[in-house]
Amino acid sequence: MADPWLTIIGLGEDGPEALSPASRDALASAKAIFGGPRHLALVGAGDKGRPWPIPFDATPVLAHRGEPTVVLASGDPFWFGAGGSLMAHLAPGEWTSHPAPSTFQLAANRLGWRLEEVLCLGLHAAPFARLRPVLAKGVRVICTLRDGAAVPELAAWLGANGHPNARLTILERLGGPQEHITRGLPVHPIAAPVSAAIEATDPGLPRASGLPDDLFQHDGQITKRPVRALTLSALAPRPGETLWDIGAGSGSIGIEWLLAGGARVEALEADPTRAARARGNVAAFGLNHRHRLTEARAPEGLSGLPRPDAVFIGGGASQELLSALWEAIPPGTRLVMNAVTLETEALVLDWSARHGGAPLKVDLSEPVAIGRKRGWKAALPILQWSVTR
Repeated sequence: MADPWLTIIGLGEDGPEALSPASRDALASAKAIFGGPRHLALVGAGDKGRPWPIPFDATPVLAHRGEPTVVLASGDPFWFGAGGSLMAHLAPGEWTSHPAPSTFQLAANRLGWRLEEVLCLGLHAAPFARLRPVLAKGVRVICTLRDGAAVPELAAWLGANGHPNARLTILERLGGPQEHITRGLPVHPIAAPVSAAIEATDPGLPRASGLPDDLFQHDGQITKRPVRALTLSALAPRPGETLWDIGAGSGSIGIEWLLAGGARVEALEADPTRAARARGNVAAFGLNHRHRLTEARAPEGLSGLPRPDAVFIGGGASQELLSALWEAIPPGTRLVMNAVTLETEALVLDWSARHGGAPLKVDLSEPVAIGRKRGWKAALPILQWSVTR
């Protein structure tokens, strides 16, 4: 780095005494020092201090481009810190960073946990629902929290979401003279910065596709569990991939795509009530940062969406939609469609005859009461077509 104007400094609860000579020099020569009120007080920033705007905005820092400027962050600035947020606006030669031990490192060292075996989450500005896909028996999590009031809120969320027996350890002001560690919920006022260590003992979500239908809010229009498992198998989600979920309904296919390792979902749902319900389901699984739903019909709503790796058509399809999709998606895209009506089935048979792929007929039956005994009740058959463009 030639001559960076911005220095990003990781600060611990032990204050400026633990800073390196390079960090001290940067603070002394800075014309502006950005940080939270606690950070600014720890280094005695005085008139140089500039509190972060709420919500976070990098613009005030960038206004000092070319002048000696310091950004203060907790611990490691690139682990759930301000460093990563600033990078989108900076060239490599503009900045340098001096990290300190992170909250996660300090917590693991206090607890004697192998950090490589622990999930680390920043929940100081994210919903507790982010825990839902990852918590399971034997899983350990260290997470940062917003403030002391978030501690009982976290305990209540765990109890209401399948983990009432999780063991909590609350860690306050790690690395400084006011450090305090409590097994269970503290009875004293909790000081920030605060983090929680969670040891889960209850079962979490199944890892296989085809979650129980009652985990989703729906109006009956939902891809049922066995068909959903077959659909996810055909969609074959992989890390880094984006799904177009056309006719999202309850959102169950998109949710399971993300749980199975897919990166993003772009969903279309024209019905406002179903769209709101799908968004609620996505939020309940802690996945709304990776799922975007647009209230629109296809093919009109497809314009401007990022390139997909896979496409699922769950609602009604038409010749117009399939023609528009076939032109819009790039070669190599996986397309999966479930047909229920005779008209849609005829469309699938025609397209599969012309473009290949693998049609699959799915006939499912469930037992129902017939007087004192039971018999089989058949669901509507489904013709599934999967093809690679």
